[in-house]
Amino acid sequence: MRLAVSPEGDVLPDALARAPGRGAWIGVSRPELTQALATGKLKAALSRAFKTGKLAIPDDLPERLEDALRKAFLQRLGLEMRAGRLILGSDRIGQEARSGSVAALYHAFDASEDGCKKLDQAWRVGKEAEGSGLTGVRLPQPLDREALSVALGRDNVVHLALADAASAQRVSVPLGRLQTFLGAATAVGISEERAEDTDARTSA
Repeated sequence: MRLAVSPEGDVLPDALARAPGRGAWIGVSRPELTQALATGKLKAALSRAFKTGKLAIPDDLPERLEDALRKAFLQRLGLEMRAGRLILGSDRIGQEARSGSVAALYHAFDASEDGCKKLDQAWRVGKEAEGSGLTGVRLPQPLDREALSVALGRDNVVHLALADAASAQRVSVPLGRLQTFLGAATAVGISEERAEDTDARTSA
């Protein structure tokens, strides 16, 4: 995940990794970031990377970062839906999955096990991967049916799928960042992005 650093030294989330100027990439979970913030290790690491002590890091940075990452993921889903690439509805997803037309399958955090298993099986059949254990992605909390329904403007969004491999790849980027922050194992480090395209890495 990227943190953007303003000219004034304000450190803020950059979930889309598009903010201009300097930034730092971090690969830590929310508990690790919270601890690094509380102990001063985050500020020390950023200060070494940017060779400055004039940094202002908000106390609620972990909460802001999680909110930004979740919003980026939901926005990406919305873009794919408006482009006609998102498949909704269990019956339709099941049909498309069995025909081999599903590239990625997702389940809301609170989706029933039975519903997930049925669609997972249909997906395996369509991909000729029976016996492989292939399953859709269970979205992390709080991406439940209510959150998905509100974000996509549809009723009762419990399962969703993408037929286009390129769309699945685009969605996997913000989702992967969110999963990493919510606890997925990853390499820990901070890298500075400089105008001259050099990197400085230091332990968080």
